Amino acid sequence: MNQRQLFLQHVGQTSPEPLALEITKAEGALLFNADGKEYIDLIGGISVANVGHRHPKVLAAIQQQLDAYMHIMVYGELVQTPQVQYAKLLTQYLPASLNNVYFTNSGAEAIEGAMKLSKRYTGRPKIIACNFSYHGSTQGALSLLGDEYWRSAYRPLLPGITHVNYNTQEAIDAVDTQTACIIIETIQAEGGVKPPKAEWLQALRKKCTETGTLLVLDEVQAGFGRTGKLWGFENFDIVPDILVLGKALGGGMPLGAFVADKTIMDSFTLNPVLGHITTFGGHPVCCAAGMAAMQALLEENLIAQVHEKAQLFISLLQHPGIVAVHQYGLWLAVEFDSFTTNKKIIDACIEQGVFSDWFLFAANCLRISPPLVITREQIKKACAVILEAIDK
Repeated sequence: MNQRQLFLQHVGQTSPEPLALEITKAEGALLFNADGKEYIDLIGGISVANVGHRHPKVLAAIQQQLDAYMHIMVYGELVQTPQVQYAKLLTQYLPASLNNVYFTNSGAEAIEGAMKLSKRYTGRPKIIACNFSYHGSTQGALSLLGDEYWRSAYRPLLPGITHVNYNTQEAIDAVDTQTACIIIETIQAEGGVKPPKAEWLQALRKKCTETGTLLVLDEVQAGFGRTGKLWGFENFDIVPDILVLGKALGGGMPLGAFVADKTIMDSFTLNPVLGHITTFGGHPVCCAAGMAAMQALLEENLIAQVHEKAQLFISLLQHPGIVAVHQYGLWLAVEFDSFTTNKKIIDACIEQGVFSDWFLFAANCLRISPPLVITREQIKKACAVILEAIDK
């Protein structure tokens, strides 16, 4: 059996028709298959590879940490330098109230931690989430997920969760003194790159403050420069009570985190002790990799290039077959008239060496969230392939 057959036979599948490309190498904004064919990566691992695949500083940090130690103890008991130094770096670039980091294995686990922390700190039972939101596939995160198609097969889900529409007065009105938190994406990702109105997010922040409700922002996809600022919330002049991070946080290694004020985070330390715990969360190799990736992001001034590169995409993606291009930072959803049309275009692009996919709640939109290191020439080539695929 070849690798593809072994993959289909022995690796748990998520869909009946996976792409099943055999990628043997990745570098910068490029992927290579077993035959050496090159693909321009417009997905970036779903906003994971913001500094590119296999950034040399990330590889060096991984090797250095491997030479010291890997896993030595469950999270929180020992002083592990990669965790400590990465937490320090993150908080240096966050508002003063976001000063304490809890590392997890993934964004979904960080969401779970944020849900628990909100309930523990406030003593309240109610959580609000938005329709067409995606926060992960674990049981709690799935309970937040804002689409019945994806969650109906797994009921009963967690009680006490209300779904409202994003960017509406309804969402603000739903927040009350029984609400532990409202969890929203700073930019709705899987809905097809949908930003909020600044005044709405500011009004929501005000209502949370008035009612003692925690505002939890999911920046698993929006963080680390994707929006043109280091953190997505910086675009809207607000600060969350809890910030959830993942994907690009690990520089290509599995890592998540939720960040809050120490007075909030300390709720986990007593009654019960070990109020939240993980074996591999904040793995030292992952923290070393993530810290190196963040340093590279800042040192190489990649965020300053986001808007120029986004505008290049927009200027080139002009075609009667494109219904609209939804964009925020270097993050675009190219809308077509149907999923069928979109899937044909995606398949044609992959055939011609441009790798993309669709969005969970916007299946008629082609995803563009490339590594921020993508070159202008690669953007031009990718857009030419997309336009050619539309014409087929």
